[in-house]
Amino acid sequence: MAQSGKGRLNFRCPSCFMRDLDVDMFFDKEKQEYYCIRCQYSGDEQDVLAKNELVRFRYRSMHTRYKKFELE
Repeated sequence: MAQSGKGRLNFRCPSCFMRDLDVDMFFDKEKQEYYCIRCQYSGDEQDVLAKNELVRFRYRSMHTRYKKFELE
């Protein structure tokens, strides 16, 4: 999803991102946490960033070109 240069940084919901859904989270100023309108996930900025890093293992080889496949 596109993001403008103004305001807070938009974060992806880690729970939805694990299911290959790209859903932006909203920020609740009173609770100082992010929440998703599609699922029940909510958490502070550090929690969201940590869980998004865990999700990235799915795409770690995305830019690697495999030229040779060996079967044993």
